[in-house]
Amino acid sequence: MLKKKIFTTAPLPFMGQKRKFLKQFKPALAQYSDTATYVDLFGGSGLLSHTVKSVYPNAKVIYNDFDNYSERLKNVDKTNQLIADLRVILKDSPKDKMILGEFRSKVLERVEIDEKSGYVDYITLSSSILFSMKYVQSFEALLKETMYNTMRQSDYTTDGYLEGLEVVSQCYKELFKYYKDLPNVVFLVDPPYLSTESGTYKSFWKLRDYLDVLQVLDGTKYFYFTSNKSSIIELCEWIETKTPMSNPFTGASLESMNASVTYNSSYTDIMLYKYE
Repeated sequence: MLKKKIFTTAPLPFMGQKRKFLKQFKPALAQYSDTATYVDLFGGSGLLSHTVKSVYPNAKVIYNDFDNYSERLKNVDKTNQLIADLRVILKDSPKDKMILGEFRSKVLERVEIDEKSGYVDYITLSSSILFSMKYVQSFEALLKETMYNTMRQSDYTTDGYLEGLEVVSQCYKELFKYYKDLPNVVFLVDPPYLSTESGTYKSFWKLRDYLDVLQVLDGTKYFYFTSNKSSIIELCEWIETKTPMSNPFTGASLESMNASVTYNSSYTDIMLYKYE
């Protein structure tokens, strides 16, 4: 019997995946039940769901694939073929430099073939032909970008990544409503960052959206991810001291990690968790 591969990073690019937080997440997870139901309300790349299932094979894990990441996984063969073809096109184009002239034209021609045939994973493609951390989601957007030869030199491997997970795609509020009163449920809560609009998220999140999410933490077992950029922890402390409302983070444990955006820009990622 082949040993199941354990992924420590999402197999296809996804902005906001929690790969760097796994060192803190796994020890914290040990304090929870190995037979609980884990509901990943903002599934994103599915890395948290995959990690829970790899640590607790007998647990029920619900992965809310609201960003349709599973479709990208299903089409990985098409993506690998596209990138392999672009690798040939760009073999004489300087690595890590701008893609110019005829090279650029040929890249666009090859991408357009798949665009017309029905499927291009632009997020994965972006990581091979755009500047670091830059993403597009359409051919029209790609036409406007400066391209760089940062081609991946091997195929993407996704086999078994979602194995054992229950994949759904629905509003987190409806998913929470279904599971909130069931016994032995743990919620994984990793919403988009406040006031962030990136190439991999569907919508722009504002303060009200963030405050709505906090309602799922009231009286539940959870893991909650945020950053110091949102100031959400300070806001909840203020609400607790100035209003009759309670603080959903009271009694929770906290782990933090410094994250760099560029060489001179960084922030602090935060994980709060409560298991009582």
